[in-house]
Amino acid sequence: MKQKINYLGFLSLLALIAILGWLTENKGLYGFFGFAYYFRYFRVIPDEFFRLNVQKAATFAFMSEMIMLVPFMFVYTSIYGTAKAVPISFALSFAVTVLAFTIALIFLEWKERKGAEND
Repeated sequence: MKQKINYLGFLSLLALIAILGWLTENKGLYGFFGFAYYFRYFRVIPDEFFRLNVQKAATFAFMSEMIMLVPFMFVYTSIYGTAKAVPISFALSFAVTVLAFTIALIFLEWKERKGAEND
């Protein structure tokens, strides 16, 4: 039988960008080490319930990005001006999205594991 690949594990490859931060001494890239968390998903078999949890977490993350982009844009436009506010706002909304997706997925997995213990 063919082994299914959990493609969510490939997000862990983004942690390699942090190595570039070490080589170039750009400390701003060290945050990419957080993507190493997704390495664990190479060992998770992607069944239907797992895919549903990923879909729920992705939907929550997308909506949080759309909601947070506008306030970030207003706040950073008043602080830095229009030219600098756009890249900062998009970068922060991306960071919020990744964080929201990770936290939502951890919560949904915890909820699933807790429900499985009660059976």
